[in-house]
Amino acid sequence: MYIYLYLNIFTILFPLLLSFDRKVSFYRNWPALLPAIVVNGLFFIVWDSLFTEKGVWGFNDEWLTGIYIANLPLEEVLFFITVPYACVFIYDVLNAYITKDLLQPYAKSIAFMLIMVLPVIAVFNMERWYTSVTFMLLAILHLVHLRFFDTRYLGRFYLAYLVHLVPFLLVNGVLTYLPVVWYNNDYNLGLRIVSIPIEDSMYSMLMLLLTISVYEGLRQRFSIKQYQPTVV
Repeated sequence: MYIYLYLNIFTILFPLLLSFDRKVSFYRNWPALLPAIVVNGLFFIVWDSLFTEKGVWGFNDEWLTGIYIANLPLEEVLFFITVPYACVFIYDVLNAYITKDLLQPYAKSIAFMLIMVLPVIAVFNMERWYTSVTFMLLAILHLVHLRFFDTRYLGRFYLAYLVHLVPFLLVNGVLTYLPVVWYNNDYNLGLRIVSIPIEDSMYSMLMLLLTISVYEGLRQRFSIKQYQPTVV
């Protein structure tokens, strides 16, 4: 059974069909979204490939099509397209339908807490590569995001992240319970949300924040180009 392929289809099907909703008109943002997905995909595919090679995690052929790109299943490569698309869709839908930025007053505190706590956990778990690399990169990305955007998008990002945890638990729950994806506990904390390594929640936040940072940066640039007056 091609469970991982079906999960990819399930992940993107409704966001793709609803991209033409009049209020959101998500398809209008594809020129900014697609490059953001490419940047995110290139980064995570290289990382994923290296960790697969080192045995940090791996894949169960029983649930795959058997098509591989380098040392990664086709489904894993598709994951870095379908999941960012669906997550940014959630982000834009929430922005369209919830006009008040509910978490903006707490955004800087949440960011600073993550920036302070995650590197400490990473440093004390250097030999656990999944933990140390993920936590350190997430802290660094928060610093970079704050440098370029301050907290302009962070409140809405954190809300989208919280909402995305529902499909995250469903999809990752299936992937890790069967398991389609297995993890070597020598490289993580060994703490699980049912069958999902706790690191997956931070990995997902890192992936979402990287995509949205590039996405919003490109939307800002496109907007400046579109409305910038011509100098004669």
